[in-house]
Amino acid sequence: MLRFILHALIVIILTLLTQIGGIAYLLALAAARAFGTRRFPARLALFLLLYAGATLAANFTAPVFGRVPLSCFANPADRLVVRSPIYCALNRNYVTPAVRDLAQALAAHMDQAFPGTITVALDANFPFIRGFPLLPHLSHADGKKLDFAFYYKDANGNFLNGATRSPIGYFAFEQPALGDELPCAGRHDWLTTRWDFDALQPLFPAYRLEEQRTAAAIAWLTSEGVTRFNLQKIFIEPHLKNDLGITDAHVRFQGCRAARHDDHIHIQVE
Repeated sequence: MLRFILHALIVIILTLLTQIGGIAYLLALAAARAFGTRRFPARLALFLLLYAGATLAANFTAPVFGRVPLSCFANPADRLVVRSPIYCALNRNYVTPAVRDLAQALAAHMDQAFPGTITVALDANFPFIRGFPLLPHLSHADGKKLDFAFYYKDANGNFLNGATRSPIGYFAFEQPALGDELPCAGRHDWLTTRWDFDALQPLFPAYRLEEQRTAAAIAWLTSEGVTRFNLQKIFIEPHLKNDLGITDAHVRFQGCRAARHDDHIHIQVE
């Protein structure tokens, strides 16, 4: 009974983390039993082989479900890159063709406006099933959402091309200054993903927001992104919206139960 519960927990965790990992794990268990494999290293290797095969297969089958992968294998000429191979390893790099085209067009615009600039994509969506949650996000469930990293500069004001403060692009927050708009001040919601991660903040490098490029990217999204790609919403924190001088109504606050958005830009299309 305990073994069954353990296997069930592993399937649930792998499914929540990768969508297809639970199925790969069940197939690995069945294959190990069929081959009489009992040693843990052999079983682990079998699972990794099946998971890698399933992940590769998802690249070719996801378009049937209306989603395409953003590549994690960038070459030096690419101006749109996914922050880390971990996003592809966990199958979190899938979007609709319209969102892919928007992301590529944004990267091309930023390269034209600021030659050589790399635009960094973060979490997207899983490859299959509308409504399947991409935790800890509340809305990345239909292929129509994508996060972009901010553009950064160092303490001397030098642009850091393709760099992010956090290794995965998240949780290194641009802290509000005294007097900034704080829509969630005084709230103590227990069911929320608005985590501050205060203990992590000193661990990140002292990069600063590169305001010119970040504002230019949002300006393009609220103009060309809206008219050409039916962009519906952009989420960033109100204090950053004010600091960047953004007034467009497509740029909104995501709510106090959702994750903080002063570490990345969230976009979604209709």
